[in-house]
Amino acid sequence: MSEVCCTCEASPVLILACSGGSNVGQLANAAAVGLTREGKGKMYCLAGVGGHVDGIVESCKGASRLVVIDGCPVACAKKACAHAGVQISKYVEVTSLGIAKNYNLDLNESDVQKVIAACGL
Repeated sequence: MSEVCCTCEASPVLILACSGGSNVGQLANAAAVGLTREGKGKMYCLAGVGGHVDGIVESCKGASRLVVIDGCPVACAKKACAHAGVQISKYVEVTSLGIAKNYNLDLNESDVQKVIAACGL
């Protein structure tokens, strides 16, 4: 029988992203996926932070850098971190990059790259 293993260990750079039901939420998520694929950090579980899952919150607190990407000024990811007592190292809000919020989920790759660049990793 194979051993079940949690993949929620801490990483030097953890990335938490909004994945809301708009273009900017999905851009935040796509940027986190892109940064993870590039090896610049590890996408992590924002729902676990919001749900106060002890191991996930502690891993975020123990990360050398925590990058948080929100889609819009509602700032769900930022607020979840604050509520859980997690300090953010770098914060990016997609709409502040000049990308208007809409509900078209067909993402533009140049917008994804703009968000990735704003993360500074």
